[in-house]
Amino acid sequence: MAVPIIPRTGIGIDVHAFATADNPRALWLGGLLWDGEQGLAGHSDGDPVAHAAADALFSASGIGDLGTHFGTDRPEFAGASGVTLLAEAARIVRAEGFEIGNIAVQFVANRPKFGPRRQESQAVLSAAAGAPVSVSATTSDGLGFTGRGEGISALATALVYRAG
Repeated sequence: MAVPIIPRTGIGIDVHAFATADNPRALWLGGLLWDGEQGLAGHSDGDPVAHAAADALFSASGIGDLGTHFGTDRPEFAGASGVTLLAEAARIVRAEGFEIGNIAVQFVANRPKFGPRRQESQAVLSAAAGAPVSVSATTSDGLGFTGRGEGISALATALVYRAG
């Protein structure tokens, strides 16, 4: 008798404030560089979409979180790209005996306008994860820190299942 495949779901969230004028940074969002946009502060590149996706994988697998694997106590990840972190998270999850079904991410921000680059972002993130990644965007109608234009947040879900 075949053992049924039981999926596991996980949730990841990541939040980054915009970098200050005295410490400007490039904006990396959804695995893409957004020229001319104010960047985000963070230990790595500050990409909340890629970070939330990686965190959702860890959550679904029950193997810690983004800080466990890539925290500020790990200087080798200072300035690392979110795509690199997502690819490494997927590798770690697979090494723990899981396969990745999919990852879905929604980010909340007033800018940049995401729609024109959605397909490009999804392709980059899917390649990094080795599984389908979908990304959607919304605003918070002027409410909260994202509505005031102070930063960007992202929420992700991931589905994994035991390999074999």
